[in-house]
Amino acid sequence: MQYSRKFFSLFFAGMLAVASASCSAENEAPAASPVDSKLTEKNINAELKKAYDKYKGLKEGANADYIPALDKVDSNIFGIVLVTVDGKVYTVGDIESEVSIQSISKVFTMAKVTEEKGIDALPKNVGVDATGQVFNSIYAIEQNQGHEMNPLVNAGAITTTSMVQGKSYNEIWNKILGYYSDFAGRDLTVLEDIYKSEAATNQRNQAIAHLMYAYGHIEGDPLQATDIYTRQCSVGVNTKDLGMMAATLANAGTNPVTGKSLVNPEDMPEILAVMATAGLYDDAGKWLYKTGLPAKSGVGGGIIAVSPGKFGIAAISPPLDAAGNSVRAQKAIADISAALGGNPYEAAPYGK
Repeated sequence: MQYSRKFFSLFFAGMLAVASASCSAENEAPAASPVDSKLTEKNINAELKKAYDKYKGLKEGANADYIPALDKVDSNIFGIVLVTVDGKVYTVGDIESEVSIQSISKVFTMAKVTEEKGIDALPKNVGVDATGQVFNSIYAIEQNQGHEMNPLVNAGAITTTSMVQGKSYNEIWNKILGYYSDFAGRDLTVLEDIYKSEAATNQRNQAIAHLMYAYGHIEGDPLQATDIYTRQCSVGVNTKDLGMMAATLANAGTNPVTGKSLVNPEDMPEILAVMATAGLYDDAGKWLYKTGLPAKSGVGGGIIAVSPGKFGIAAISPPLDAAGNSVRAQKAIADISAALGGNPYEAAPYGK
């Protein structure tokens, strides 16, 4: 753990250093790196438009229907937002329509618990391993009595929500919603129709919470934890909100527009590592292999991805593939990141 933390901290710090221009000698302009030279306003706008035009007519996938309200969301919504770590915002398509944040919320609750209880709290109580099972698996809980999970599958996520400090339901909930809002840079609210629909159909999550309680991972009321978790998944976000949230992660935990520090920079490598290994459900490995980007998807149709020290990018498009990830959003983000040098593993001397 000590070695891994030091390694990733140095790596993340290095990525930030590469992204920040600094003069190497007095009165001498810094030479742009091959990656940074791609992050110009012209290039970014061109790549966003290119990806949007390429995929806006794509009809693959279908809205999630296991939560009835999600099936009714407009499947034509499609927007892309990229925010650089110096606070420049680039947009294309529909950046105003709100969808429910769903599982993307898990990243930010994970960050909140890390902030409150330290970097070792979640590995000790939940784990940080990819389970190899579906996101709402009960079998995965039974395999190790609730250990060896991660905060991005439902069992780990509900448990993580239960770990947020507070003396009452409202205190815990207001803390979570306020934290999300600080990442987005504006006050977020719950989409009540989504919440009511999800709360009426979340019996499996209730069972998962009771099982995690039985194994001692949830200390408080498991039904309260489930309901707060359901409410957090129902928070409404647009593409710009998600782009800002992703950029805050890319900027070592500080919102690049508001300047508000939300995560200890030393804790960012671990948070991004969990995103990288478990962010896109059963296809997390395929995504990482293709893009190198820590990311998180939600069945509301959103995906956020992080190029550390460079930019955060988000896309929303409700139709999902069989793994539960937005079809258009995956393709658009992958294309844009590849064109702009977003993959951190392509840094010299390994880059193409």
